[in-house]
Amino acid sequence: MTELRDKISLAELDDGQSGLIDSITGGKNLVKRLADLGITKGAGITVLRHAIFSGPVQVEVCGSRFVLGHGMASKIMVVPHDR
Repeated sequence: MTELRDKISLAELDDGQSGLIDSITGGKNLVKRLADLGITKGAGITVLRHAIFSGPVQVEVCGSRFVLGHGMASKIMVVPHDR
């Protein structure tokens, strides 16, 4: 039986943790901007590192690395993979 896992924001994932993007809670401009980077529902994403004090989050999606602001990362909901 498949276990249901809670969704958390990308900003809450630990360094090195990955997951699948479940939803993006933002306006259509944000959703389009992220889609242009390959950050879409169903895509796998890995947090490489967080800056301190709610700073930017470095992520890897589809082999590309990006830095997202903390506010933007907090609008991306993911289902974390088991460690």
